[in-house]
Amino acid sequence: MLFAAYDTSNSYDEMFASAGGPRRGTQVLVDRLANLTGIELQRCQNQAMATMRDLGITFNVYGHADGTEKIWPLDVIPRVIEYPEWLRIEQGLKQRATALNMFVDDVYNEGKVLRDSIIPRELILSCEVFRPQCKGLKPPHGIWTHVSGTDLVRDKNGTMYVLEDNIRVPSGVSYVLENRAVMKRTFPRAFEGQSILPVEDYPDKLLETLAYCAPEGVVEPCVVVWTPGIYNSAYFEHSSLARQMGVKLVQASDLVVQDSCVYMRTTRGLHRVDVIYRRIDDDFMDPTEFRADSLLGIPGIMQAYRAGHVSLCNAPGNGVGDDKAIYAYIPKLIKYYLGEDALLPNVPTYLCDDPKERKYVLEHLHELVMKPTNASGGKGIVLGPRASKAELDEVRGLILEDPRNYIAQPMLQLSTVPTVVDEHLEGRHVDLRPFILCGRDIYVLPGGLTRVALRRGSMIVNSSQGGGSKDTWVIAPGRS
Repeated sequence: MLFAAYDTSNSYDEMFASAGGPRRGTQVLVDRLANLTGIELQRCQNQAMATMRDLGITFNVYGHADGTEKIWPLDVIPRVIEYPEWLRIEQGLKQRATALNMFVDDVYNEGKVLRDSIIPRELILSCEVFRPQCKGLKPPHGIWTHVSGTDLVRDKNGTMYVLEDNIRVPSGVSYVLENRAVMKRTFPRAFEGQSILPVEDYPDKLLETLAYCAPEGVVEPCVVVWTPGIYNSAYFEHSSLARQMGVKLVQASDLVVQDSCVYMRTTRGLHRVDVIYRRIDDDFMDPTEFRADSLLGIPGIMQAYRAGHVSLCNAPGNGVGDDKAIYAYIPKLIKYYLGEDALLPNVPTYLCDDPKERKYVLEHLHELVMKPTNASGGKGIVLGPRASKAELDEVRGLILEDPRNYIAQPMLQLSTVPTVVDEHLEGRHVDLRPFILCGRDIYVLPGGLTRVALRRGSMIVNSSQGGGSKDTWVIAPGRS
C-alpha cells in the first residue's frame, strides 16, 4: 500500500493522526490515493512538473549557478484543511488585517499608539521601512494594506501560529491559482468525491478591491499592475495577475506624471490611470522622494498620490507593519485597537534590542532561530540547533553590532504532509501563506499557498532555497 511505510511519529502530520489513521477531513483523499501504485503516483508527479514547464509557470532566483528562471515546483499530494478550522483561521486573519491597517494609519497620522506607549517610539523611528515621507497620508477609506500574505505554521502539538506578516508586496498567490489548475489537469482522480472551496475567483476579488480604492469621484477606474520588469523574481505573478484581471501590465517607462496626475502611454496617446497595484518596493518608486538613483521609479508619483489623483495599492510606507520586531507587539495592538484577544497566537519572540532579552538570546543561540527584522525569502536566518560554531559566532557578532535588526524565536517542529519522493511518500515540513484582501470587505482566499521543504529534515520552505509547494484544499461543509 502507498501509505504502509509512512511515518508520522516525529511531527504533527496534516493528513494522518499519530495513531496512523486519516484525519477526518482527509479520509476521502486517502482512499483515493491508496488505490495508486508508486509508479502511477510518480507518473502523476512527472506529468504535473511537465505541465508547469509547458505552461511557463516559473520563478526567478537571483545569482543561482544554473540560471535565474526555474520551473515552479509542485508536489501533487495536497494539503487539506477542515472547514471548522479554516473558519477560525479566517476570522483570526481578518482580525489581524484590521488591526494592522489601523496601526499603520495611526503611526503616520495621530500617533496615539506611541503617545500611549503601547509600542516604543524608538522602535518605530528605527524601523528600516518607516517612511517619514508618508506622514499625514490618507489613503482612500483608510486602507494601507490592500493585499497581504500572513505566514502560518503548526507546531508538533498541532497549535497554529502566525510566523510573520507580509504586507508590503507579498507574492505567491498566482501559484495558488496555477497549482489548482495544474492539479485538475494532471491528477483529476484526487478530486473525486470532494467538495473543495474554489480559488479561481481571486483575480475578480482582487480587481474589486483595487477598484474600490480608486480616487474619490472615479466611477470606472483604470487599473494597472506596476512591475519592476522581467528580471524581478515575481514577474510571472505580475503578468499572470494582470492578464487574469484584464488590466495592463506596466513598467515605469509606460507611465508619466503630468499636473499631479498619472498617465499611461498608449498608441492613441496618454490615458489617465486611477489605481496602481504596485509590485515594486518603496525605495524604488519615486526618485524624487526615495532613492535618487532608482531607474525603476516614476518621478512625481508620490506628489500625484498625495494630491488624491491616483491610488497606490499597497500604500507606500505600510512596511512598518511587518517589521519582525514590531511583529512581537501585534497581539497588544489587536487588544489596543479592537479590544479583543488575538485569535491566532504569535510564535514566542525575543527582541534583541531589549538588553534583558538580548542576554537570554546570546546565552541560548544554539536553541533558537535568529532572524533579521527586515529580510525576506529566508535570507539571513540562522537555525541555532543546526548551525555550526562558526555560524553561531557570526550571528552573535551581528546581534551585538546591530541588536535592533534581530529577533529570536524557538525552533518549531513544523507539521508535515505526505510528499512524493521517487515512487513512495515521505513526510515533509510545510507552512501556509493565506492571502487577504482589504477593500469594501475583508476577503481571505480559501487555503492559500502551502510551501513545502522538499529536502528531508529541512525546515526551509522558500522556493529560492529549494522549497516547493502544494495545492491547499479547504473541504466544504458536509463533505469530508
